[in-house]
Amino acid sequence: MKLLEYLSDPTLRGLVLPALLAALGIAALNALLSVAVVLKRLAFIGQGVSHAAFGGVGLALVLGLFAGGASDAWGTAVVAAFCVASALGISWLSERGGGRPDTAIGIVLSVAMALGFVLHRVAADRAAAAGETAPPGLESLLFGSVLGVSNGDAILAWAVALAAVVALVHERRRMVFWAFEPSAAQAFGVSERRERNALLLLIALAIVVSVNLAGIVLATALLVIPGATALLLTRRLWWTFALAMVVALIGTCVGLVVSFQADLQPGPSIVGALALLYGGAMLIRRAA
Repeated sequence: MKLLEYLSDPTLRGLVLPALLAALGIAALNALLSVAVVLKRLAFIGQGVSHAAFGGVGLALVLGLFAGGASDAWGTAVVAAFCVASALGISWLSERGGGRPDTAIGIVLSVAMALGFVLHRVAADRAAAAGETAPPGLESLLFGSVLGVSNGDAILAWAVALAAVVALVHERRRMVFWAFEPSAAQAFGVSERRERNALLLLIALAIVVSVNLAGIVLATALLVIPGATALLLTRRLWWTFALAMVVALIGTCVGLVVSFQADLQPGPSIVGALALLYGGAMLIRRAA
């Protein structure tokens, strides 16, 4: 197996090990949120915020703050602020628009992506005119470059994952109550707006890390497929979270192995592995 060969090679280990650790950190972070995302039907919001990251990346590129990768601290901060603003904008437009989140998502997604494409072109033309290095291509924004991450990027991914664990543990009773029993939660004084905005902020944070390291497509898949797969197999609370984590980690490992063996991009390979796991869960559900 090439992945094990690379990890055992002292020369290649420095390239492969950070990528593996970062990918697993991203998987763990998104798996924690995917159950609530699926239960609250926020999958499209996750997709909207992840694609809105185009706008943040475009803005950071024009400001000369982003070269691709989580190690670009100021550029990452701009993307994070843009994603958070997009998530809160979706929430605000949903409330002002009569409770139609799909309309709000469509507006924010299309405007942010259009802005991102325009600003990316502006940054590329400016770099070409100045004889500077061209900004990361649109393909790298869609599918990321897990193999280009550093040890610092891997540490960041796990640090954000641990921060999300702390936040979810702190909010666990209210968040779980709101996710599984929304009507009863409101009757007991749990604020739907507060919990929704808290979840949206965590989603935005997860997307920023995932997009910088693994691309928009993988960020969206990890926010949806692990939770959807787990909910096909069980409705017991902690089993659902545990299964979502297992699905995300297995899908990531299998996808990376396939990408090394077949010389494919890691992002699409991981998405394919997650899709197969979801298909397997569907078959198990039908057979039960």
